[in-house]
Parts: sequence; C-alpha cells; structure tokens
Amino acid sequence: MTTCIALLRGINVGGRNRIPMAGLREVSTDLGWADVRTYIQSGNVIFGAAEAPSRLEADLERAILLNFGLKIAVLIRTAGEWADCVAGNPFPDESAAEPNRVMLGLAKNPPKPGAADRLQERASSGERVIAAGDALWAHFPAGAGTSKITPALLDRLAGSPVTMRNWRTVLKLDELARG
Repeated sequence: MTTCIALLRGINVGGRNRIPMAGLREVSTDLGWADVRTYIQSGNVIFGAAEAPSRLEADLERAILLNFGLKIAVLIRTAGEWADCVAGNPFPDESAAEPNRVMLGLAKNPPKPGAADRLQERASSGERVIAAGDALWAHFPAGAGTSKITPALLDRLAGSPVTMRNWRTVLKLDELARG
C-alpha cells in the first residue's frame, strides 16, 4: 500500500462545486482507500492505496460525479512524488518569507514544453513562474487573486487542468503524508 495525496481542482471556491469533506472522506473510504484524511476545505485527501495513481484519479472522479453530481479534475501524487516537489521548490527564500504567495501548480498531464516560459511572458507585478520536474511553481508577490495568470490560462498553456496549493499547504500535506 502506497501513501498518496489527491488534489481536487476548484472545489468549495466562491460557493461553487461544494463538496463536504466528511462526504469526500466517505466516498474515498468506499473506494477501498485506507487511512483517509482530508486537509482544509479545498479538496486535499491523504490516503493509502495499492492501485496506480491514474486509476485512483479516475475512480475518485467517477465517485464524485456519482455522489455529488460534479465533474471535478483529480490529481494524485504518491508521498514520494510529493516529497520530490517539496525538495524541488525553486523559491526557498520567498517561501520562508511569504508562504501564502508561493504556489505549487500540478497539471493532470505533464505540462506542455515551454508552459512556464509562456506563463512568465504574461506575468506582472514581479511574478515569476518556473518549471521544476512536472510542477509549475509561481511566486505572486502581490497575491494570486490579482494576477493575470488565471486558472483558465494555466490550463490552456499547460495543456490539461492545473490545481495550485500554497507553500503552507504543500508542507502540511507533506507532513500528513509522512505520518
């Protein structure tokens, strides 16, 4: 059994795509996942399972559609892959000073080549975007809410749905995955 982290994209934001965490834990447990835990309301699930992440993603997406009537992109990384993301953070100083303004972006499929460069071309207000492995990292000195790097732009340039988590959440998920 491998410890994994599931990230749901775009739930419980602005009153849209509402999924209660208790319901998400129940659905995940019903899939046969072990030691299911959630972290905050934005759709982070830590669990153990034996199947491949791509199958787990499809299973949870199907279960969310059946149980909540929502078509939600799910991205799953193993605890080891998550630890690699943590270690690959290209913004260590910014993360220490402004942990809520450094974001890890993960795409459903590997990002298209050059995605970070194309995003950087659209950056403003000192924003920086860097690719590290299969992750897109961004530093938003003025905050992500005012950025021209929108979720739709991220998806289009990466080539598949992208979900982002701030550095504090990244570290907390790493801690929970380690047990």
